[in-house]
Amino acid sequence: MKIVITGGAGMLGCKLAERLLAMGEATALDGRKAKIERLVLFDTVVPDDLFAADARVIRQAGDIADPATVSRLIDGVTDSVFHFAAVVSGGAEADFDLGWRVNLDGGRLVLEAARAGGRRPRVLFTSSLAVYGGEVAIDDRTPLTPQTSYGAQKVIGELMVNDYTRKGFVDGRSVRLPTIVVRPGAPNRAASGFASSILREPLTGKRAVCPVHPQTRMLVLS
Repeated sequence: MKIVITGGAGMLGCKLAERLLAMGEATALDGRKAKIERLVLFDTVVPDDLFAADARVIRQAGDIADPATVSRLIDGVTDSVFHFAAVVSGGAEADFDLGWRVNLDGGRLVLEAARAGGRRPRVLFTSSLAVYGGEVAIDDRTPLTPQTSYGAQKVIGELMVNDYTRKGFVDGRSVRLPTIVVRPGAPNRAASGFASSILREPLTGKRAVCPVHPQTRMLVLS
């Protein structure tokens, strides 16, 4: 079977790829377990040495908002797509056009390519707690009131996945992830990136800045 991970060079993409390769198999479209023959890691930049020793891994760099690129990436033999590619919250707020292009147009192209393949592949869309707009206490009845462009883009992404699934084009689902800690490497432009920095930097003797009140509550996952 063929699995595609967009944002495959990022932390979540790499962790998922590592797990899938170790498992060696996944659930195919017929509900049975099947060997993973191809695992495509797609991102804007993909290091040549990323899982280089594993012949099942295909590294592909490109633009998630380019129709031709995405139609080649997700083809008629794709079984599952994990759509992680996105401009993070701070980046989407700083560059309005880029955020909508990648987070909305890119997601639509992923779904359209999956639809065009005609196999009703599984599509997992990574959403965010940003759809709630800052509420800490949430349940299934909490209204979606995003307070950022990123949150709005994630809400729309969820609705697109729902509609493509309703129409039978894909077997889709969305996962609303909280802040992930502790992310390795240099800080990115995520608004919640400080949650990793205040834990990561002191361990290496570096200074970290906490830009929020010490009593601020936030949901995290590690």
